[in-house]
Amino acid sequence: MRDKHARAYWRANVRILAGLLSVWFFISYVCGILLADTLDAIRFGGFKLGFWIAQQGSIYVFVVLIIVYVVLMDRLDARYRSDSEQGVSREDQS
Repeated sequence: MRDKHARAYWRANVRILAGLLSVWFFISYVCGILLADTLDAIRFGGFKLGFWIAQQGSIYVFVVLIIVYVVLMDRLDARYRSDSEQGVSREDQS
């Protein structure tokens, strides 16, 4: 992978990580701790929502984020793999 492609790949990777970590922070810290009392006014499955997010919901969200990360990274790897293969084939033809 050429240097330009490597930097673009890394930027895209960091963008994905930042987005997913932001979601994780919001659900686990903001909803699970800071807004827990406010969310307790809502019931979810017989439990107060703030309590449920702090105890179970943040774990479910974390597992979903792992799955989303795997899918997004597979797409990113495939995109940059095909870009680098095209670049190599052009150089070989010259």
